[in-house]
Amino acid sequence: MRVAPVLVAALLGVAPSGAAAAPPCHAAVRHGVLPTWARAGFSDPRPKMPHVLGSAGEITAILFGYPLASPPRPDNEAANKILWVPRETPQTFTRLKITARQGDRTVKREVDLGPSYVDLPAAGCWDLTLAWAGHEDSLDLEYVKP
Repeated sequence: MRVAPVLVAALLGVAPSGAAAAPPCHAAVRHGVLPTWARAGFSDPRPKMPHVLGSAGEITAILFGYPLASPPRPDNEAANKILWVPRETPQTFTRLKITARQGDRTVKREVDLGPSYVDLPAAGCWDLTLAWAGHEDSLDLEYVKP
């Protein structure tokens, strides 16, 4: 019995020659208690919400619209709603600049630091670089097909 090289490569978790391997998705959604510095405004002293902590620990994305979807779910009031909470609160109002990458696709968004809706053009893993008030961090977010 002959097995196609692409099938063997897929089973082994490697890309066949000539094909670029997709980088792993590190959308580590935590469902436990939010970091202490991200709890302001919650009535529960130890709120549990789905959230993703930035790789440098400078920001957390609290996912009210979990799971995130592309396209967004029309029947979900909180679809793709994310509360962006930085470890250090900026002294003045600031915007969050988002550069989202998926493979060779790059999209940019700019939203208020705080609650916002972040819709991305396709399902899958997105690598986000986040910049605000002299700070930068990154994280992965997974968007599913609704």
